[in-house]
Amino acid sequence: MTSVFQQITALFSPLWTQNTIFMIGCLLTTLIIYLLCRALHLKFNQSTLLHPLTTSTFVIGMVLYFFHVDVAEYKQGITLFELLLGPATVALAVPLYNQLRVLRQLGLRVLLPIIIGGTVAPILAWLSVYLLDTPLQLQMTMLVKSITTPLAMGTAELIGGSAELAAIIVIITGIVGATFAPWLILLTKADSEYAQGLALGSVAHVIGTSRALNISETCGAFATLGLCLNGVITALLLPLLFA
Repeated sequence: MTSVFQQITALFSPLWTQNTIFMIGCLLTTLIIYLLCRALHLKFNQSTLLHPLTTSTFVIGMVLYFFHVDVAEYKQGITLFELLLGPATVALAVPLYNQLRVLRQLGLRVLLPIIIGGTVAPILAWLSVYLLDTPLQLQMTMLVKSITTPLAMGTAELIGGSAELAAIIVIITGIVGATFAPWLILLTKADSEYAQGLALGSVAHVIGTSRALNISETCGAFATLGLCLNGVITALLLPLLFA
């Protein structure tokens, strides 16, 4: 019990061991930039290229550069947001629970595409960096490319990857997937909204799910299902295989 308490205390220690004004400044700056980028995204009909995850990351990077703020210091300043990633991960159970009825009805017809998509995509990504003889840390990080950021960061650390790099790779994966998915759907003539949603959610996670919701509510629901199941399955299996 004491050990668990010490671990929890260590997690929250940055909240009271650093400069309060600096921490509040980091939190407010991050939140304001994200809200502005989200408004921009909505103004331009939710263009994938202007997704708030991408634009806010770029703007925050520029702010840190011009104000000469070290990335490590900034990360400490937004510790509260980082701690909220845990509850956000648990919250993924809500949409999954809402789709349990559909999952029971379709069974393997839903599970199999998610498992295949969630397996093939990271393996191909890992193979591309493996053939280029990249460091093992990057190889491990590539394996979490298709699951949502909170799960990807935690899983990457468990298997010897980089949490920070995982976040970047996940965002790039989502943007690429959501951008090219409509063309691939036309090319493959995949008319089923079930299939479209599962593909977008399983491979392009949250950004793909946003794109699916633009297609239809049904497509968005199945994208959410693909996002949740692929994320949970990957986060459970990778540590067992590589940790």
